[in-house]
Amino acid sequence: MGNKKRHWLWNVLIVVTMVFCALAFVEHYKNWHKIEEGNLRIFSGIYYQKIPLTEIDSVLLVDKLPEMERSTGFSWGMREKGVFKDSITQTKVYVFVDDLRQQKIKVVHHDSLKMYLNLQDSLQTQELYSILQTDLRERTTSKGNE
Repeated sequence: MGNKKRHWLWNVLIVVTMVFCALAFVEHYKNWHKIEEGNLRIFSGIYYQKIPLTEIDSVLLVDKLPEMERSTGFSWGMREKGVFKDSITQTKVYVFVDDLRQQKIKVVHHDSLKMYLNLQDSLQTQELYSILQTDLRERTTSKGNE
């Protein structure tokens, strides 16, 4: 048997593919969130939402997700991510759930658009909920005083 050398291009292609897969896994592994400049930003893989805090109408904690039909997205273990269609109103619902067993934050924004989210750590989910609830309460109180 002769020694055949593999072309260097195949080695590079294999390494690039493995790095790409690792990056895709890291991006989808958890929800990345940030509140800055008056916006709530949620990012997980290819799914991204930027919601102005002034457009949030309600923030609730719910135990279960309602019945919805998946448009795009995936389920993996206790994670649920993607764009769904509400079975009642037929509107888009964004879902960024890292743990289905924990409570989820239901955010209603722009009058009727919904988003469900939670983080891997339930304490971080509670902290995010408190921040959003406090901001909403302060805006509601300041509008009532005007």
